[in-house]
Amino acid sequence: MLSPSNLNLIRNSWRFILNLFCGLVLLFLILPILIIIPLSFNAEPYFTFTRDMLTFESSAWSLRWYQDILGNPQWLHAIRNSFIIGIASTIPATVLGTLAALGLSRSQMPLRATIMGILLSPMIVPIIISATGMYFFYSRMGLSQTYVGIILSHIALGAPFVVVTVSATLSGFDYNLMRAASSLGSPPLHTFLRVVAPLIAPGVISGALFAFITSFDEIVVVLFMAGFEQRTIPRQMWSGIREQISPTILAVATMLIIFTVSLMLILELLRRRNERMRGIVTS
Repeated sequence: MLSPSNLNLIRNSWRFILNLFCGLVLLFLILPILIIIPLSFNAEPYFTFTRDMLTFESSAWSLRWYQDILGNPQWLHAIRNSFIIGIASTIPATVLGTLAALGLSRSQMPLRATIMGILLSPMIVPIIISATGMYFFYSRMGLSQTYVGIILSHIALGAPFVVVTVSATLSGFDYNLMRAASSLGSPPLHTFLRVVAPLIAPGVISGALFAFITSFDEIVVVLFMAGFEQRTIPRQMWSGIREQISPTILAVATMLIIFTVSLMLILELLRRRNERMRGIVTS
């Protein structure tokens, strides 16, 4: 029989091996992304580290590719389109997803599982299939290569994320609060705005951020639906790789990485706030 000291040694050894393995997996996943960041400061028009960069010569590092973004009308147009389409699709996706989650949270709703499966299908079906269907559908309606068509497509892709996050928030919601408000004479709309909305706000905001990220990073649907005027940042990066390889793409990718990481940090803060509001204690 092993002594307590030997058991602790084995337990600590397994913990060290597990942490090492997890660290190696994480490094394997993020290393290709991290390499992009220093390459975006390359003074030369190359996608590789030069000898001067490896020796940290000041002349080998430059902000010229970031300056090229600000001086290039196509990149500025793509950035503006990404934010316009992202915001315009996030707002309706958030409203529709929140309303759907509220309805699906009712136990007496018929065919709840079937409806949930249909609403979540854009997250499950391969995006190329969804993009093809959207292209033929909106082409018949004359909305192909228009902002309206792209925004409607992104609403369909972003709404499921709102449904998931708001549904997760409502899973711990105490409906006795609504009954108490109603018994005190509060109208349904007033009850929703003063009781329900503040409690589910973290889930709604998290879903909205997920919907915005989905729209902001989407490339497949944009390849099918967008014309030259509707180019977004991913579409412009795709065109840049195919037509003219330039480290400007690396600079844009670095900016997207920083922007996405910032949004994910906000999501994590909202998640922790939501858990505190629900009384869940995490280590």
